[in-house]
Amino acid sequence: MSGDLVWFKSSYSGGEGGNCVEVAEMTDAILVRDSKDKSGPRLTFSPTAWRSFVEFAQSV
Repeated sequence: MSGDLVWFKSSYSGGEGGNCVEVAEMTDAILVRDSKDKSGPRLTFSPTAWRSFVEFAQSV
């Protein structure tokens, strides 16, 4: 599964590393992981929950 995922960082992430997260989109889920620990734990969100989070984050 993870070999087929395309992970990307936010366009707001700096080029010098630091505290970044990466996101991968699946048909029925959005995955989030720490960019410094690619084999570590992942958070899984439904597309609806992720969309709500993004909309909220854009409003603050």
